[in-house]
Amino acid sequence: MNVLWGIVMMAIGVLFVYWGSTESGFVVYRLLAARSRILWGDRVHRFYQIVGAVLAVLGLLWAVGVIW
Repeated sequence: MNVLWGIVMMAIGVLFVYWGSTESGFVVYRLLAARSRILWGDRVHRFYQIVGAVLAVLGLLWAVGVIW
């Protein structure tokens, strides 16, 4: 089961990196970015790139069984 959730976590992380890089107009990303813009201002896209990279790495480690 850890492999499945690790892959799901990695997919979400890669999606955040992609959306942050392209400054996507997808509805879900726009809603997340609008809420995060209150705290992060114009750096909101960079924030989602970094968060996405961290999620992807943690998902990989989880899927392999290194953590949790």
